[in-house]
Amino acid sequence: MKRLPQIDLPALALTLMIGAAGGFLAQSLHLPLALLLGSLVTTGTIAAIGWRPFGRTVLLPPRLRLAFVPVIGVSIGGAFTPAVMAAAPAWWPSLLALFLFLPVSHAIGYAIYRAGGLPRTESFFGAIPGGLIETVQLGEEAGGDPRLLTVLQFLRLIFTIIFVPLIFTILTGGAVGSASGVSLPAAAIPLTLPEIALLLAAGALGFATARALRFPAAIMTGPILFSAVAHATGLVHGVPPAWLVGVTQIVIGCGLGARFAGAERRMLTRAFALAAATSVATLLVAFGFALGLSPLVDEPAPAVFLAFAPGGLAEMSLIALSLQMSVVFVTLHHIARIVLSVFVAKAGARWLSKG
Repeated sequence: MKRLPQIDLPALALTLMIGAAGGFLAQSLHLPLALLLGSLVTTGTIAAIGWRPFGRTVLLPPRLRLAFVPVIGVSIGGAFTPAVMAAAPAWWPSLLALFLFLPVSHAIGYAIYRAGGLPRTESFFGAIPGGLIETVQLGEEAGGDPRLLTVLQFLRLIFTIIFVPLIFTILTGGAVGSASGVSLPAAAIPLTLPEIALLLAAGALGFATARALRFPAAIMTGPILFSAVAHATGLVHGVPPAWLVGVTQIVIGCGLGARFAGAERRMLTRAFALAAATSVATLLVAFGFALGLSPLVDEPAPAVFLAFAPGGLAEMSLIALSLQMSVVFVTLHHIARIVLSVFVAKAGARWLSKG
């Protein structure tokens, strides 16, 4: 019987404490996706500079991080409410346009990264406009450097969720998104015991089924699919509680941050500049799509722009909520973007394996 590797429990506890401190600090500053990004930045910085607090290395076993990933999938699936499914047919032009927006944005990002001297595998997966956790995982499986992939995807996400709220804050004169204090409605719905059992089953059975069927990023796509069915049919109305999602974000943030051990500063600096250029280019493409699609879907251009801006699903939806735009419209498009991005990443892994 294969023995599990020994884990430095004090180092693990210290890592989670450092990550939690960074997450709560970011939350107190009203930053977007605070717990995830705050824990990632704090642990990632410590790992990158090689600091050993109390003589311990920042670490988080991959198995522990993966154990929490289905929570995010189940939460995303909670956006597939009966209202979303009923409204979806009227938005077919913009949903169909995602099949053009994603390859255009991806190609631009890939070209920028390659022109900047990044390797092909890292450029391909780093430029995919969606799915930070999934693309890093698939890119690593394809032989890419998980540290560089995490940097590129993290910066893509953070630049977008900084630029977009800033744009709307300037235009409206007030705070938007999570900084405005709003939260998604489903997060406030208490779960009954049967619903808790169904969500647990959605996470476990979704992963097992998706893995058996060889779905891309099965640990994420399986729970999303099963949770989506449960919510769309009205069997479940709420999502995992905020505290569990918060713990999950800290664990995932620490797991990604710990991978920065040994990262070269030169690589980080170059990735920062290239990711900033890619984010600006992608947002310009999203703005162009918004202008063209707005009359076709009977939604204001700012709402379409939010639906296409490749930031966090929760943050873009919260911005729409704070601006009293169509949250359902924005949420559905980001779910579709993430799912399509995962399939693009999976297809890309096959392409790269063929040389």
